[in-house]
Amino acid sequence: MIWRIILSLLLLIVPTFGAMANPIRIKDLVEFDGVRGNDLVGYGLVVGLNGTGDGIRNAPFTEEIMSNILERLGVNVTGEQFRPKNAAAVFVTAELPAFARAGSQIDVTISAIGDAKSLLGGTLIMTPLNAADGQIYAVAQGTIIAGGASVEGDAASVTEGVPTAGVIPSGARVEREIDFEFNNLDRMRLALRTPDFTTAGKIESAINRNFGRNVARMLDAGTVLLNIPATRMPSPAHAIGRVENIAVQPERRARVVVDQRSGTIVMGDDVRISRVAVSQGNLTLRIEEAPLVVQPNPFAEGETVVVPRTRAQIDEEPGPGLAEVPGGPNLSTVIAGLNALGVSPRDMIDILKSIKAAGALHAEFVVR
Repeated sequence: MIWRIILSLLLLIVPTFGAMANPIRIKDLVEFDGVRGNDLVGYGLVVGLNGTGDGIRNAPFTEEIMSNILERLGVNVTGEQFRPKNAAAVFVTAELPAFARAGSQIDVTISAIGDAKSLLGGTLIMTPLNAADGQIYAVAQGTIIAGGASVEGDAASVTEGVPTAGVIPSGARVEREIDFEFNNLDRMRLALRTPDFTTAGKIESAINRNFGRNVARMLDAGTVLLNIPATRMPSPAHAIGRVENIAVQPERRARVVVDQRSGTIVMGDDVRISRVAVSQGNLTLRIEEAPLVVQPNPFAEGETVVVPRTRAQIDEEPGPGLAEVPGGPNLSTVIAGLNALGVSPRDMIDILKSIKAAGALHAEFVVR
């Protein structure tokens, strides 16, 4: 009798332990409404290049921005002709993080827009960065770290990486803050990165269980509403800081993702294949060109003619016939059954397509 009670308890504990074997924090599953970054963009000038800048004739906008900058510095260049090769017009992009404060620094990315060959060693001149509302939120300046190298000679050139793009770590300083009254919020929506009703329900249950009361409510497959006053925390920041570290076990849709260009196949843990038989044959097409040169007889009038000759042959390699792929309760069984076919990854993609068409692949099939 005692052994039966112990066995019953183990049967109750083991499934629970397996379900929470790999819990994920809520902060890694959702986006908090309003807590996001903002994209910034600017148009600037890079100087100090070693003859690898824009050709002014091919990039007249570079001459225009140079004139504007020099005139703002008190240098009159009206009517002058510029022919430098050490300057390049660039786009500057950055992301303004949530809650960024004035004076903090952010990384920027620099990309050439003219015919500059390299930005290596260049310096970005003070460039204002605008958001979608047209306001200036940051100013960028600094030395560029390019991600490649380019060498050019009289008859050949070698380029490694992308020398026309680079970054400036902490290259922009925030000058304006985004107005967001976070402390006045009484509701916060948690948006799931991968909408799923089961996962949203688990997040709701985990939050309510952690606080010991109903503070979260699932609105749909992609949204969970958090009642901040009901959490009884000192501030919304304290409530979100506690919520984001609660661990749940998310549900995932069974999915097979294939990349035909590289022959990559990725399967989720929930992929299942019903018992099915597969036969895969190989056709080999051989084409050989053996042209024949025909010449006229000695001392005869005529000309040499090349007569084309082509040999075409199709060979079909005999296969082992139908191979059984047994259905399995887990991913390991599915992989073992597919590997038993002994085909290449690219042939495996075609086989998976056929199994899906036959209705034996129980998963979403995504082709990249």
